[in-house]
Amino acid sequence: MALVITLGVLASGSGTNFQAILDAVAAGRLDARVAVLVCNTPGAGAIERARRAGVEGVVLDHRAHASRAAFDAAVVDVLRARGVELVVLAGFMRLLTDVMLDAYPMRVVNIHPALLPSFPGTHAQKQALAYGVRVTGCTVHLVDRGTDTGPIVAQAAVAVGDDDDEESLRTRILAREHELLPRALQWFAEGRVTIEQAPGQRPRVRVRGAGPAPGVVEG
Repeated sequence: MALVITLGVLASGSGTNFQAILDAVAAGRLDARVAVLVCNTPGAGAIERARRAGVEGVVLDHRAHASRAAFDAAVVDVLRARGVELVVLAGFMRLLTDVMLDAYPMRVVNIHPALLPSFPGTHAQKQALAYGVRVTGCTVHLVDRGTDTGPIVAQAAVAVGDDDDEESLRTRILAREHELLPRALQWFAEGRVTIEQAPGQRPRVRVRGAGPAPGVVEG
């Protein structure tokens, strides 16, 4: 049985993945309460989405803080004050420091527009086109101290067409992100996600009771 998990969402831009979370909650597909949106970009579209949904929006301009760690400390204060259990990066264009990762160990979720470990970092769609792959997609993963190296929770595939350019591929991957992220967050709400780590191996996500390949969504 799913519980209502308390989310804190971090965004920097228009907030379409944030909107997908809000829509899933409103439709009853995600048993969650979005306690707060934290945005580091004054005037970003995500702020208006929060206002329309009746979600508290907090603007913390990273340029007003002396360091990345100081900025993360301010974000952690906001999240903790609102009882956030799981942090979701929804187009948040800042690298996290140990301050955030120690406050929410293996409780920060990100969505990346590629099938990790392929094409980490920025401009993943451009990387996929340059490499000539026939299939790419998106990945929900937990955040660790590397760049898009954390344990993978779920992935969805997107075919790359001969006529694709960076924008067309970005648009189609984004549509899959809007499906995949709320679905993966629901697994957290249902308490089905666990982290396993054998000696000498990387941490691995297990999702209980979701079939033979619970982290893979077909195109």
